[in-house]
Amino acid sequence: MTLVWLEDLRLNAEVSGPESTPPLVLIHGLGLDLRVWDALLPHLHNRCLRIDLRGHGGSDNPKPPYSMGKLTRDVEQLMTHFTLKDAVVVGAGEGGLVAQGLAAKRLDLVRGMVLTGSATRFANPDVWERRLAALKAVGADMDAQCEQLLGPRWQTSPVLDQVRGMLARTRPEGWQGVAAATATADLYQTTATLTLPTLVLAGADDRKVPPDLQRELGELVAGAEVHLLRGSGHLAMLTHPDSFSAALNGFLQRIGHH
Repeated sequence: MTLVWLEDLRLNAEVSGPESTPPLVLIHGLGLDLRVWDALLPHLHNRCLRIDLRGHGGSDNPKPPYSMGKLTRDVEQLMTHFTLKDAVVVGAGEGGLVAQGLAAKRLDLVRGMVLTGSATRFANPDVWERRLAALKAVGADMDAQCEQLLGPRWQTSPVLDQVRGMLARTRPEGWQGVAAATATADLYQTTATLTLPTLVLAGADDRKVPPDLQRELGELVAGAEVHLLRGSGHLAMLTHPDSFSAALNGFLQRIGHH
């Protein structure tokens, strides 16, 4: 783990894998951190940059609200710091918004995109108003978060302790900050202009972002592939790393990024 000093804060990041291979940038979603990729990492053969979003994991937690522009700029700066370019950016959940924003802004840094459990926007503003009010009043409901991320049998999930650990580590500023950025984000028009190689990996049992919504996301980007991961939910990279990595590595081979 490395704390990287940026203009206004420190972000926690980890780089692994052979330096001679094309880079992947892995971006987690709300309430989680870079450890969500732990089970996937042994299956990858690329140079991988994993990050903790601001307010999450080992990164600093500035006062909320955050903006999607700030979150995107954070990843931009980290890629510059580690001299990574022409990367495939893998965005999970709300991290998929960051990936889309980065692809639209910096095609010199991004040559491909993989989105899992993501969309161009998450819920309506009034829904987010209620969520933000609850986060400020009582904090995150850990049981509800686990059920949303792991599905109806969350209590017996073998990764429950890992997920709870990440959720518990996220500070109130991180919850509120990234939730606020997500509440106002709508990348539909921006993402519809993208033409870069794109793979949408949708968990067939995803309760947080249903597969139909993820299929619509894939249809928005010209030439994008959509792959359904049978038996998996929102955190397929953690619960089903074999099938997730097989689909991801197949995509990377098809676009010559391996």
